[in-house]
Amino acid sequence: MSLSGQIRIPALVDLHVHFREPGFAYKETIYTGSHAAACAGYSDVFTMPNVIPAPDSLDHLSAQTAIIARDSRIGIHPFASITLGQKGEGELVNIEELSAYVPGFSDDGRGIQDAGLMRAAMERIAAVDSIIVEHCEVNSLLRGGYIHDGVYAREHGHRGICSESEWKEVERNIRLSAETGCRLHVCHISTKESVQLIRDAKASGVRVTTETAPHYLLLNDTMLQEDGCWKMNPPIRSKADQEALLEGILDGTIDVIATDHAPHSAEEKSRGLADSAFGIVGIETAFPLLYTYLVKRGRLSFDRLVELMSSRGREIMRLPKEENWATFDLDAHYTIDPALFVSKGHSTPFAGWEVYGRCIRNEYRGKIVYGV
Repeated sequence: MSLSGQIRIPALVDLHVHFREPGFAYKETIYTGSHAAACAGYSDVFTMPNVIPAPDSLDHLSAQTAIIARDSRIGIHPFASITLGQKGEGELVNIEELSAYVPGFSDDGRGIQDAGLMRAAMERIAAVDSIIVEHCEVNSLLRGGYIHDGVYAREHGHRGICSESEWKEVERNIRLSAETGCRLHVCHISTKESVQLIRDAKASGVRVTTETAPHYLLLNDTMLQEDGCWKMNPPIRSKADQEALLEGILDGTIDVIATDHAPHSAEEKSRGLADSAFGIVGIETAFPLLYTYLVKRGRLSFDRLVELMSSRGREIMRLPKEENWATFDLDAHYTIDPALFVSKGHSTPFAGWEVYGRCIRNEYRGKIVYGV
């Protein structure tokens, strides 16, 4: 289908963002993050719990929701942490109490290493019919790595993160989900093995969904540069992984494209691949990048892009049906310039990329939150 001009679509939904407040307002705030999302065509985003205090109790959750109520321009839905202090170990939060106030539970950034603790979490989360949103990573397999253990790491003397560190925990969590009946959403998959594991699990009836991010679909490790804007976790993987992820979004294995929007200060991202903080921004570039490099090049239909970035995420997180609409000018042609981002974070490997598609109007709950 050939598209041009202005098009009005259901507003976008992002299941994976870091808006950093409370605790790290120098990186991002609820106001700047929600404003960036509104300008990019999003009506709803789901925030990860790596803030201070972690949303591990009703009191701590209220510290975040009070800021959201005051400053947000769109719908922001904070996940509660799975463990107290979001430590990935120790004691579980009061899942039964928190479940009425949050869309799900996550310790994003920390894979829960103990299978017994994860099983206990899944059993309790299943009992309240909520969802676990899990960052899958086996700590013992990281070995100090910070980029993919592949071509670039070997040629440039960097320590690599092996693919097994991701897929091994995906495999374990799928098994626990099957045994407990808990809904499992696997965060930001990056490897071909994860794609196949989730494909097989879905075929066998496991209640599992998953997401990937634009940078895993459009980049591979042969493109890496000696710059902190190329450092994220999980890392950009091989060409084979990239192709497997693209196949996964085509055949329905991958449900959602999320951004993993993770802003940091300029100083934190200025220390090269080895020492920069993990994470890049993405909420203001996701739609134009995917429209330009997948839809316009015939690799993905426009309707499937809307499903991946809007309707499927709404279904997974059981958002109420609302008339939220974003209008995009598909003919708008421009160069990605981080200096123009609304987000406080400017670190992206896509600086200088030519794209089409710009949000020109965003209607949230009957109110224009961006545009005219």
